[in-house]
Amino acid sequence: MMKMKDEKGHNDKSDWKGLREIDRAISENRLTSYSWKKAWADPWGRVGFIAFAILLIAFIIYVVIYDLVL
Repeated sequence: MMKMKDEKGHNDKSDWKGLREIDRAISENRLTSYSWKKAWADPWGRVGFIAFAILLIAFIIYVVIYDLVL
């Protein structure tokens, strides 16, 4: 049987090593930062963020040109 280091002082058998970092992030109220970093580390997530930013900037430029120039 695998022994895990008990970081919280709990003696819980449902302590999963893969969820320990998420649990720590929630307890430290940094879940949003954790989510953004994980999404940015994912190649498809990074492409999605960049595509969204480009579309948002293009829309803002379109609105400014349409309202001020035309």
